[in-house]
Amino acid sequence: MFFHKKETIHTVNTGEANPRFAQLLLEQFGGATGELTAALQYWVQSFHVEDAGLRDMLQDIAIEEFGHLEMIGKLIEGHTKNVDQTEAFKSSLFAVRGMGPHFLDSQGSAWTASYINEGGDVVRDLRANIAAEAGARQTYESLIKLATDEGTKQTLVHLLTREISHTKMFMKALDSLGKLDDPFFGNVQPDDTVDIYYNLSTNGKDERGPWNSDENFKYIAQPAPQGQAQPTHQ
Repeated sequence: MFFHKKETIHTVNTGEANPRFAQLLLEQFGGATGELTAALQYWVQSFHVEDAGLRDMLQDIAIEEFGHLEMIGKLIEGHTKNVDQTEAFKSSLFAVRGMGPHFLDSQGSAWTASYINEGGDVVRDLRANIAAEAGARQTYESLIKLATDEGTKQTLVHLLTREISHTKMFMKALDSLGKLDDPFFGNVQPDDTVDIYYNLSTNGKDERGPWNSDENFKYIAQPAPQGQAQPTHQ
């Protein structure tokens, strides 16, 4: 069961309408990193989570993302309203689509379900969600830099902030499963190469760090092929 409240979860104010900026905002309405993608991704993931607490978290965040989609829609509406005769409007996607939000990204590509990243395993999904929030945060940061009025900027800062909040929630959820920094999940045991680092980019000095340290990995400085060459056919 769903209920919709007409008030948004955070204030949405726009200053002078700017349809060109509204076209950029479409990235978070109908784009790959947008709020529709996040809302549907987390909602669908919740159906196959057995842990009641994690399921509740995914559904709470999904519903919040639907609220964020509404906020972006209101921003786009505000930036395209009553400006359909301006040159700025005529140079944007709204000239042929009409004012208001559409399920397109900023380049005019239609939203697609292929943007949704879910795979039936809670550890895998939570890791995908952290990446999704990082992508959305980067998009919001770019939009904030280009925002044309203070009201829009404040709304976008709130949305960026919530991406960080959701990332923390997903990280804490992974930590509760003991999988925040454990790359292994599932039932298939890895083979004996699991702790090997192959130095395959030899261009000048070979850099070392925690990702290839002797403490964490067996470092193979000069890897040699272990397999067999494909037979040639006469």
